[in-house]
Amino acid sequence: MYLLFCNLPLNDILGNSILVPRLLSDTLRPPSERLISYPECVVQAFTTHMFGATAHTVLIIMAIDRYVAICNPLRYSAIMTNKMVIKLTVSAWGVALVLVGILLGLTIRLNRCRAMITNPYCDNAALFKLSCESVFINNVYGLTFTVVLFTVSIGSMVITYTKITVVCLMNKNKSLNSKALKTCSTHLSVYLIMLLSGMLVILLHRFPQYSDYRKLAAILFHIIPGSLNPIIYGVQSKEIRKFVSHMFQRKKVLPSL
Repeated sequence: MYLLFCNLPLNDILGNSILVPRLLSDTLRPPSERLISYPECVVQAFTTHMFGATAHTVLIIMAIDRYVAICNPLRYSAIMTNKMVIKLTVSAWGVALVLVGILLGLTIRLNRCRAMITNPYCDNAALFKLSCESVFINNVYGLTFTVVLFTVSIGSMVITYTKITVVCLMNKNKSLNSKALKTCSTHLSVYLIMLLSGMLVILLHRFPQYSDYRKLAAILFHIIPGSLNPIIYGVQSKEIRKFVSHMFQRKKVLPSL
């Protein structure tokens, strides 16, 4: 579980370390000085989509891990070996890399005739809008990419958590059910935050009149999940809870007479 969990903060670090510093520096510059080269814009777009896609695939393999741990606890060690964990990790990053690679590959082949990007950062849509050529294939693949990723992601969560719920309802051991609920609620909270923030950005794309809200939502999509993930998982650690409690605890000191 912990080896799989390491993929989540790693994705947050890789995604935000490239995008957030640039966003912060742009806020300190006047609009006329917010310039970015095309190669840098492509890297930023790749990082942006890689961050979103990998978040889904990593949370999917974490859901599989929880399913095996709760529904097949006696076989967990035999199933989730280090070799299996490595395979799941490589699959999560590999699938995201292939999907995003094709997405950006279809875009960088286009000839550019514009140089203005209205978004706060570069993404695939902003890049292919710089072209005057037909972007029909880009739109079709982009829609397919989004639908497939969300369908597989949501479907995996529904199936795994439905089976976990059935097992917990049939299990009369309150201690094990409480532990399962604690573990799954953490994972589900992280997933819902990521899913809802991502869906909000996609939804606002359909309403041009709310472009300012879309820009804000796009920025928060990269900041909020990465900021809340350590907190959500941190409060599950007894050592961290004890440290925070000790830090905020005020000791009363009696004045000496």
